[in-house]
Amino acid sequence: MNLPLALTCGEPAGVAPEITVAAWNALRGQISFFVIGDRQHFETAAEMAAVSLIDIQTPEQASARVSRGLPFLHQEFASSVTPGVPVPENAAGVIESISKAVGFVQAGRCSAVCTNPINKLALKVGAGFPYPGHTEYLAALGGKGRSVMMLSAPELRVVPVTIHLPLADVPQTLSEGLLEETIRTTVLSLKRDFGVASPRLAVAGLNPHAGEGGTMGSEETEMIEPLLERLRDEGLDLTGPLSADTMFHPAARATYDAAICMYHDQALIPIKTVNFSAGVNVTLGLPFIRTSPDHGTAFDIAGQGKADPTSLIEALKTAQSMAGMRAAYDAQHA
Repeated sequence: MNLPLALTCGEPAGVAPEITVAAWNALRGQISFFVIGDRQHFETAAEMAAVSLIDIQTPEQASARVSRGLPFLHQEFASSVTPGVPVPENAAGVIESISKAVGFVQAGRCSAVCTNPINKLALKVGAGFPYPGHTEYLAALGGKGRSVMMLSAPELRVVPVTIHLPLADVPQTLSEGLLEETIRTTVLSLKRDFGVASPRLAVAGLNPHAGEGGTMGSEETEMIEPLLERLRDEGLDLTGPLSADTMFHPAARATYDAAICMYHDQALIPIKTVNFSAGVNVTLGLPFIRTSPDHGTAFDIAGQGKADPTSLIEALKTAQSMAGMRAAYDAQHA
């Protein structure tokens, strides 16, 4: 895979500039990637880390230059920034950075998209951004109404069926169709993007103790169990519905390749407890590969040199690995 990764600038007033520079410093040419954004927003972080920003005009120039410095595809923004203080006027530039990165991958000029953290409020205020987050916007750019979010770390992969909505809305939103789509998308991605030949999924229940036979809720007996039985009859390797409080200790994790969870915190709390620094956000079901660090903009520490680049480094590594896996899988199944 000689094509570079396209890395978006994210929220320039957050920690994106410093973790990006630190990621290049850690990798130093091991992975070919370039940044799309306003060069001036990254200059201070680059100077503090003694990293050169290498101007490029096209994605194709990145691979030959990444060993000398951080390749940068400049895109002028409306305003300069102060770390920790988002500027709504820059919202359009942040959104354009994402759409450009996707466009490069769709055109076959990059192998994957890696996104730095954004601030949804700043995008909404500054540009009327109508999406709850990156995942939904990327699904729209990919022409898919809904995509699936996976959080991946070396010790654990989790997939929430419902994502950014109030907990009170989860039971009404959760449906057989939604759960089935999530399971099928996860199985295909594990095969295509992660090289798992025979994926094993553990499926959590919605209620405490997975409903305790209907005494603590009926979703398991009425919807989840019948669906899993039907999918098992097709040959899918599914365990559950399981009580979520017994799914994530080391012995349990060894029995599956990914855990399907019913709502956001049921998935994110265990993975961030197991490995807070190295988690990667992966969007499944898109016609292109997208990864992201599993943290936010961290305005409270932006520009202070405290930000940990580990998640971004892992996101870049994961994107490169997925691109190679997907190319090999698609070639084999063409």
